[in-house]
Amino acid sequence: MTVVQVSAGWVPLAAALLLTVATAAAALDGVLAARAGGRPLGEGLLTPAAETARLFRQRRRTTVAADLPLQRIGGAGLLTAALLMVTVVPFGRWTVADLSVGVVWFNAMDVLLWAALWLAGWGPNSVHPLVAGHRFLAQALSYELPLMFALTTPAVAAGSLRLGDLVAAQSGLWFVVWMPVAFVVFCAGVLAFSAWGPFSAALGGGATGGVLAESAGVDRWLVTAGRYALLTAGAAFGATAFLGGGHGPLLPAWLWVLVKTALLLAVLVALRRRLPVVRPERLTVPAWLVVLPLVLVQLLVVSVVVVVRG
Repeated sequence: MTVVQVSAGWVPLAAALLLTVATAAAALDGVLAARAGGRPLGEGLLTPAAETARLFRQRRRTTVAADLPLQRIGGAGLLTAALLMVTVVPFGRWTVADLSVGVVWFNAMDVLLWAALWLAGWGPNSVHPLVAGHRFLAQALSYELPLMFALTTPAVAAGSLRLGDLVAAQSGLWFVVWMPVAFVVFCAGVLAFSAWGPFSAALGGGATGGVLAESAGVDRWLVTAGRYALLTAGAAFGATAFLGGGHGPLLPAWLWVLVKTALLLAVLVALRRRLPVVRPERLTVPAWLVVLPLVLVQLLVVSVVVVVRG
């Protein structure tokens, strides 16, 4: 499948598509929350609109001696990183940026989130958000290396860092079939850099109150929207790198990408209430002593298969 880079004029359309799918993810999360709470499902379906209206009416909160530029740069950084992630993801036969190092670009945008969430915690000049920002950094130190090798695995199989080549290499067999460990580790990494589900300690309602303890109004909306956008961007990348991208019968390639992204995104959203939140300090040992060796073994197996096929 040949991937064609479109002109820069399509960037607003790509951003609108990302936000639309992220809104659908927020609606699904609202429906699941309503179902768990015994409320009408229609009420949950309207959660994105209701929360947006509420937060846009709410005044921004300002603390004493806050570093407002850094706080707002950090809050907007999540949504910005998600938009930059999807620029390299092929939408069927089209992509916004056909980079030869697309896998590295995606990983670099993930690292950008380290600074964004830490700045969101530093900016308010308040103890609780600052502690939460450092908790996210501790979590990032645990998940980043396994995620990096999980991303390396399909790149080794395709012999390229370009996402179009990853899609082409899956024309006969999707990568998820023979690299399931890398796929599971990648999905866990998406949850982690989105601060979602079991990895939401930095934004949860624990003792520190989370990074958003001093945020309100538009500032809180940007972080919340950014998390859903990051989940969407991660699901789109996973559909491309592991689930065959646009490959599939009957439907056009772009629709297959959308369907696979939506299905993977729905699973990621549903995991929010299925798994308990893990404290960041408890992630390091299993991440480095269990998950990292497993994903390295997966990478070794894929490398051997590639060499034998030769």
